[in-house]
Amino acid sequence: MRQHTPDDWREVNRARWDERVPLHIASDFYDQDAFRRTRDVIRDFEAAEVGDVTGRSLLHLQCHFGQDTLSWAHRGAGRVVGLDFSAPAVEAARELAAEFGYGPDRASFVAADVHDAAEAVPDAAYDIVYTGIGSVNWLPDLVRWAETAASLVAPGGFLYLAEFHPLCDVLDDRTGSQVVHDYFRREAWDEDAPGSYTDFGAVTVHNRSVEWQHSLGDVVSAVAGSGLRIEFLHEHDMTMFQRFGELRRGDDGFYRFPEDRPRIPLMYSLKAIKPPEAPS
Repeated sequence: MRQHTPDDWREVNRARWDERVPLHIASDFYDQDAFRRTRDVIRDFEAAEVGDVTGRSLLHLQCHFGQDTLSWAHRGAGRVVGLDFSAPAVEAARELAAEFGYGPDRASFVAADVHDAAEAVPDAAYDIVYTGIGSVNWLPDLVRWAETAASLVAPGGFLYLAEFHPLCDVLDDRTGSQVVHDYFRREAWDEDAPGSYTDFGAVTVHNRSVEWQHSLGDVVSAVAGSGLRIEFLHEHDMTMFQRFGELRRGDDGFYRFPEDRPRIPLMYSLKAIKPPEAPS
């Protein structure tokens, strides 16, 4: 656990997320009507990096209300399980799975803290453990997280993580060109802000949040230390929303800096494999 971690960080964050579930479900950002038509919101780079999921079991940690989880089922995963600490989010995911005709043997959702996943999910191990996007910033202890995730990867399977790049956390919001925060900050960001990333003007009650910065080195070291073998770490020059004022949305839906300025990484993705068990 990091220093200066508020004792109530989990309860504070859960209250915030519980309140925002209905806001997110109704938002244009998540566009549930479009999702019902396409049943797929997986980003192209994720689909390419994860590869064919046909017939494979997949566990999605910190799944929110299940759009990504159910997208992997639509792409052919044999069994998907989503886990989130927000009970309203899990209930919404279950309702959507039922609407799509997925029984619990094909798509199931569990309400539990991510650190308790090994005891909470229905299976001992999964071919793919998937997590992202915007997940690790809510966790103070990446070593514990990585050990939990690794314990749920079946031999020969892998952990896949796609996330916002930590460099973004240190730059100014307007131009994204000035370093204004400490990259190696250890203290929690304990803040109070109404609304949500889907609607900054939404009227909300539970507005406090507790988050953490994690350097790229911390993430890679935690995963490698869990016993998984890093297959790749990719950095990407695009992101999913207008994190900085100068970002521009491309035809592919991603946001990038204009071509007349140097590029920086805005997201990253990582794949780490659990070695197959040696034959007896």
